[in-house]
Amino acid sequence: MILSGKSLVRRCADGKWQEGLALPGRAWLLPAGSNETHLELGDALECLLLFLPARLLGDSALIDHGLDPSKAELACAGGFSDPMLSRIGEALLQLIACETGPTRKFVADGLSAALTAHLLGHYTIDRWRPAARSPSLDKRRLQRVLDLIQSRLSETLSLAELAAEACLSPFHFSRLFREATGLSPHQYLLARRIEVAKRLIAEGQISMVEIALDTGFGSQANFSRTFSRFTGCTPRDYRRLLRR
Repeated sequence: MILSGKSLVRRCADGKWQEGLALPGRAWLLPAGSNETHLELGDALECLLLFLPARLLGDSALIDHGLDPSKAELACAGGFSDPMLSRIGEALLQLIACETGPTRKFVADGLSAALTAHLLGHYTIDRWRPAARSPSLDKRRLQRVLDLIQSRLSETLSLAELAAEACLSPFHFSRLFREATGLSPHQYLLARRIEVAKRLIAEGQISMVEIALDTGFGSQANFSRTFSRFTGCTPRDYRRLLRR
């Protein structure tokens, strides 16, 4: 379960690839015995890992609750949001932080039972189905847009030009780009310009005015304002910090 952070995730379990965006509240379920051969994260995440027994309940207990033991196998589910699962996870997390007491095990057993019941009720192989995939910006088109931004950092780039590179309308492109990167096209462009500007400042070969023009900010005043907003200090302060 994701507690904080944001990252693109690619994983391969039992030969099936899954891709998604890891956000707080989303969860991944890997049944015991699954063969996970690949897990790729774009950024750091804070996660809660919950380990359960390979068999959640014995056959007799499953039958008593009207469940078919042959179908009580959990599915390999990824990138889903489940408010009930989140609440159970948060309660277990709080329990971990509590001091050991005589009633702690009773609470832990109750939460474990609730978690087991919820998983068996919603995530067995005969019950869980992945949500229909919403339209996304495929990797090739996204990479074309990122390459265009990188090659024209010092120029004015309109939303229409970026959308045309992805063969989408500006409205749909803007939404799908944000979903893929976590930033709007304009925010991403500015962030890339700031990264290049920081490198040029560190090299110390050209003036602040030249850096402003080379990174597409148009003027030193606009460059200074944007740099301060992104980094919390002015370009000159940043250069002084590097020289310490």
